[in-house]
Amino acid sequence: MSRYNHKHNLSVKEYLYRILFSAIAIAVLVAFMPHGTTSAFHYQKGEPWDEEAFIAQDSFPILKPAEQVAREQDSLRQFYEPYFRQDADMLEQQLAALRQDFNSPSMQGTPYYYLPHLGEKLHHIYSIGILPGDASSLFGKEKPKLVRVYHGNESTLRPFSQLFSEKTAYEYLVAEADSVRYSHSRLHGLDLMKYVSPNLTYDAEKSAQQRQEVDGRLVRTKGVVLQGQKVVDRGQIVDDEVLGILQSWEQHQKEHKLSARERLSRFGGRAVYAAILVVLLLMYFQQFRSDYLDSLRTVLLVMSLSLIFPIITYTIMAHMWASVYLVPYCVLPIILRIFLDSRTAFVTHIITILASAVVLTQPFPFIVTQIVAGLVAIYSLRELSQRYELFRAAVLVTLATLLTYLCLEFVRGTADGSQEISRWPYIYLTAAGVLSMLVYLLLIPIERVFGFTSIVTLVELQNVNNPLLRRLSEEANGTFNHSMQVANLAAEVANRLGARAQLVRTGALYHDIGKLENAVFFTENQNGKNPHDGLPYERSAQIIIQHVENGLRLADKYKLPKVVRDFIATHHGKSLTRYFYVSRKNENPDAHIDERLFTYPGPKPQTLEQAILMMADAVEATSRSLPEYTEESINAMVEKIVGAQVSEGSFNECAITFREIAEAKEVLCARLRTVYHTRIQYPE
Repeated sequence: MSRYNHKHNLSVKEYLYRILFSAIAIAVLVAFMPHGTTSAFHYQKGEPWDEEAFIAQDSFPILKPAEQVAREQDSLRQFYEPYFRQDADMLEQQLAALRQDFNSPSMQGTPYYYLPHLGEKLHHIYSIGILPGDASSLFGKEKPKLVRVYHGNESTLRPFSQLFSEKTAYEYLVAEADSVRYSHSRLHGLDLMKYVSPNLTYDAEKSAQQRQEVDGRLVRTKGVVLQGQKVVDRGQIVDDEVLGILQSWEQHQKEHKLSARERLSRFGGRAVYAAILVVLLLMYFQQFRSDYLDSLRTVLLVMSLSLIFPIITYTIMAHMWASVYLVPYCVLPIILRIFLDSRTAFVTHIITILASAVVLTQPFPFIVTQIVAGLVAIYSLRELSQRYELFRAAVLVTLATLLTYLCLEFVRGTADGSQEISRWPYIYLTAAGVLSMLVYLLLIPIERVFGFTSIVTLVELQNVNNPLLRRLSEEANGTFNHSMQVANLAAEVANRLGARAQLVRTGALYHDIGKLENAVFFTENQNGKNPHDGLPYERSAQIIIQHVENGLRLADKYKLPKVVRDFIATHHGKSLTRYFYVSRKNENPDAHIDERLFTYPGPKPQTLEQAILMMADAVEATSRSLPEYTEESINAMVEKIVGAQVSEGSFNECAITFREIAEAKEVLCARLRTVYHTRIQYPE
């Protein structure tokens, strides 16, 4: 069984949290997947078709271009004949009013022969029709040529321009060719405007029906593509004709109405597919990295990152914003490689690519290209400690994806010279490679949100100009030198065992910072006088033990990451301050001794890196007290120190094997022999 697999000690609540996160991940994938049928094609007019040959899945009409449809609509407007209802009673009402006014004092002095003359004019006006004042605004600038005026079941077709408005009707009444018999001044003085009232009313319902009939004459299609017909072949130039057919297909897909059964089957397919991918990811954790399931923040990190890229892909394909090859999918394995491990990064990347590819029409080249990109990113970026490493990884990923896509072109016969190769996929892949360098900007937000510590942060903490390390070198130089030696020893052991060397090196540099509070009480910082002289052994032990608590307090003050604080807490585990304990026992062999006063609070090392630091710390400190440095004495000292830690159960709570302990002792012995090697004596 792997060191990372163990029986879970999770509570029911913790199990429910993980089930809830998995259900949310499935729901998010299903919700963001495009629900309708999408073509998922990317093409540009004048460029070669870089997809596989497109065969029509069903028959659909070829739509005319929008410009042609607009022109034909304009030509059909001459046949549009809006309806107006004519009020036949209006004429009689106005004639009666005119006759009545002629007998009133207001028109006294007006010759009687004016009455039949004005009656004829009113008859003419109302027979043609008077429009209301807002009638012209119904049609805007494009007024109809003809209108239909109806009364009862009879309708007549009249030119719109001949209809009267209230203004033109009045002008017709007062205008007179025979000015000898009919005086203009007298006509203007008769107040004829009061006999002018609109008798035409716009009938919106009948007009709309007539408009639909006219629009129905417009033919918006110019042909039909039959099911199984090849629309465009790979490498073929997308000209106006092909462009129109492709756009017609997309419009047909948008207008296609799914039945309830089709909607249910598609929803079920999306849900089951998303569930399979999430379950596969959980099965990987259960089988190979069950320790990640114990960490809620790790589950959240993996789930969140594995959802981001499918959501981006679904959004792009739903709105056809850009090519999916523009998305730097290799960012995901890079981040997981930095914070977790290579295997987890690769498995999560595969599942993410499968989740993204489900909405693509041609998923095979996408899957192959992105898998290669992820593998190259993982191989080329083991640790991100320098900026140039990210640039190198981006270059290698770009070259690998370009070469892979070109090879796929040859395999599929596109790049054999018989067809033109589209340059756009290569431009997109290059842009994605450049965008992958943005991962450097994402590290700090991920650290803050999920509580992880990146290699970049660890390398920054190793800088001896860091305020806390500089203070340690100035106020406790012996402890600083001891920490440097422990860091070198622990890093070598970590490299040998395949552990995180940068992490254990950083932890070693800070593991004894608590000694700053009482630096002179530690032998490496003493210069002659020992302040422990005269103190009770219990008091001395408590001062030494206190450096762990002081170190944790300083770590909080200087905002050190949790992984570094864990090294401070565990580097002594629950061991005894053996010097003072043995001295106290030797002075009073029969007295009862409370071992708790001589025991570090712990906890014991929880990880392989913490166990390595415990061994390196104890071995380096003890090596300074050896009377002579020979291979035998060094080997015996290392065997004694590490053997005592094993027998005391210091490593019972971490994932380290006896074989790894043996290899660690071997590295420690070899390193100490190099440090304390004897020199030959030079002649006088």
